[in-house]
Amino acid sequence: MNVEELRLYCLSKKAVTESFPFDESTLVFKVMGKIFALMSLESDLSINLKCQPEKAIELREHYPSVVPGYHMNKTHWNTVYIDGTLEDKLICHWVDDSYNLIVESLTKKQKEELLKEL
Repeated sequence: MNVEELRLYCLSKKAVTESFPFDESTLVFKVMGKIFALMSLESDLSINLKCQPEKAIELREHYPSVVPGYHMNKTHWNTVYIDGTLEDKLICHWVDDSYNLIVESLTKKQKEELLKEL
């Protein structure tokens, strides 16, 4: 999976926006104004994804390219290095999980707005 494929997959989710709020090398994806993914565009492509705490630890133990979230709350975020060792389908599944965790945390009003986007 390359940077553009990963970017397009994130953007395929409902009500997602992208921006560079921190610097010119960190692409941020938000749903309803809340971050669900941050992608480093530097030499080593990686993406930070939100995760359930227990699952975050499990993924780190099982996959060498998954580490505690860089510059994030390490209980809830993982950094996934896109280095060719993981199947694209698996990475997409983790993007879905991160997106869904954020959607679940939205207020009732935000969820209603999101449904209107569908």
